[in-house]
Amino acid sequence: MNIAIACRQREVIAKGKYSALFVFYSCFGGRSLGRLGGLHRVTNVESEFKGKNVLITGAGRGIGKRLALGFGRLGANVGLIARSKAEIDLAHIEIEQAGGNALRLPADVTNPEHMALATDRVRVAFGHPVDILICAAGVTGPLQSFMRTPLRAWTDVIQVNLLGVVHSCRATLPAMVEKRAGKIIVLTCESDSTPRLNFSAYSTSKTAVVRFVEAIAAEVVDSNVQVNSFDPGPAYTSLTDEIIRAENRLESPVVNVARETRRTGGTPAELQLEIAVFLASEQSNHVSGKLIHVTDDWKKLRNEVLRKNAHTLRRATR
Repeated sequence: MNIAIACRQREVIAKGKYSALFVFYSCFGGRSLGRLGGLHRVTNVESEFKGKNVLITGAGRGIGKRLALGFGRLGANVGLIARSKAEIDLAHIEIEQAGGNALRLPADVTNPEHMALATDRVRVAFGHPVDILICAAGVTGPLQSFMRTPLRAWTDVIQVNLLGVVHSCRATLPAMVEKRAGKIIVLTCESDSTPRLNFSAYSTSKTAVVRFVEAIAAEVVDSNVQVNSFDPGPAYTSLTDEIIRAENRLESPVVNVARETRRTGGTPAELQLEIAVFLASEQSNHVSGKLIHVTDDWKKLRNEVLRKNAHTLRRATR
């Protein structure tokens, strides 16, 4: 009997210490960004991003902050979006102390007016519209069964993780289409894996956003705008601790991996930035509507003509 399962068709089967063992629940966070030594293999770091406008949601903490610091060191003008003014104040200081240029934009991604205003402020402050959008804002949401979760708490996750991306894209895409150039990178976490018990809101929102990326990528392909999902792997944050505190309601392998992530810190920041830089660079102009994992070999992706269904969510019958 055929069994239908949603899966990701990979051109590259990546193996190693940062495998699918680390699941989605620790994908927002991390430690300070170290040296950028490996990035010369991706792009000419002295010219590719110098003067480019990079707008990052969820830039006050976690992987969003990691990427903000990284692109700041590459010479980009970085727009920092987060609800917490204190967090983006700190990120702003760190970027400018390292010689970068950043703009603080306190905003809520669930509010489309906030996102439109933030996008316009980037244009005014830096002299031209957003070139690269990175959607890193996200929440885990309630870690309990669907039936026991208040509806408001469940839908709040959809508002942030899915509609927050929608509002961000609506605010930035028109200018990208008009100038016929742009990159959008949407962070997701293990959207192609088996759903975990009591993560229904998170799993739903993160899988839906991958399909949204595929849909809008097809709409703007003729405008030279590339839109991709990026699974950056795990990183230790307060959300990891939430998993551990909820161990009585979660599967033991999930909790064990969270503890391991807390112990090791998760995926190195340099590796996450390397993939993000590739997806934001002109070397990935042929890659759009795809779900790229941090363990994928970007050097192969750079030189391959991908099959239509490669690196996507599709039905498999065996």
